[in-house]
Amino acid sequence: MVIDDTAVTPAYVQGLAAERELPIIKRIAKGSLKNKLLFILPAALLLSEFAPVLVEIILMVGGAYLCFEGAEKIHHRFSHHAPVADLPAVAIDAAHEEKTIKSAIRTDFILSGEIMVIALKEVIDEGFVSRAVIMMVVAVLITVVVYGLVALIVKMDDVGLRLASSGRSSSVRVGRGLVAGMPKLLAALSVVGTAAMVWVGGHILVAGADELGWHGPYDLIHWLEKLAHDIAGVGGMLGWLVNTAASAVVGLVVGFAVVAVVAVVSRLSSRKVAPASH
Repeated sequence: MVIDDTAVTPAYVQGLAAERELPIIKRIAKGSLKNKLLFILPAALLLSEFAPVLVEIILMVGGAYLCFEGAEKIHHRFSHHAPVADLPAVAIDAAHEEKTIKSAIRTDFILSGEIMVIALKEVIDEGFVSRAVIMMVVAVLITVVVYGLVALIVKMDDVGLRLASSGRSSSVRVGRGLVAGMPKLLAALSVVGTAAMVWVGGHILVAGADELGWHGPYDLIHWLEKLAHDIAGVGGMLGWLVNTAASAVVGLVVGFAVVAVVAVVSRLSSRKVAPASH
């Protein structure tokens, strides 16, 4: 079973043997919870207590990162690069599997930080103890839900195969449907996940800029939303679509700008390293 890491849920088990999927997801989930409770939560609580403006800045940095991730995936999708063939971790050795898990936990740290800061903003006016308790509950719930969904998705084809081999006609049909449908589901999640990164990242940047005093983009988007909202019958839905589309445009612009900067920096770095290798 293969999960694309562009899906809405984080996916770090690429081509692993079926018996290793759940143990690896369990280890990544534990690492994710440790990230949230031992590192991100204390730092977020201290910042919210002594430097609350930094919470907004960190949130915007995370928003820019989401825009970058989404734009980078779009760029790779349309740049006609040949896909890289990833060997299953367990087909190499245990050390590579360990490296895969550690890499996934590092990536999770960034995404978990963004989720925790978003949650913190919602309760920043609560007392310190209340804030800490709410954030701990959020950390546990988010980890359980996200990695529970990942586990469910990666084992869905196994369930389908068992049903398909059960011999009962109804079960066989359902099983074959699950096996055939999982690649389509993962492809759909990949598209939705990329769109969500760009949209959410753009929205975070626009709202954050407004909070920090730059009201222009926020006011313009809400002016456009109000114009659409005043249209009889479809105004509510149209207003939401306008707001979403505008946030996505901001996300795409920022994301591709960051992609371009990263590409230039990477090119310059490789030029500096190249002479030393001769």
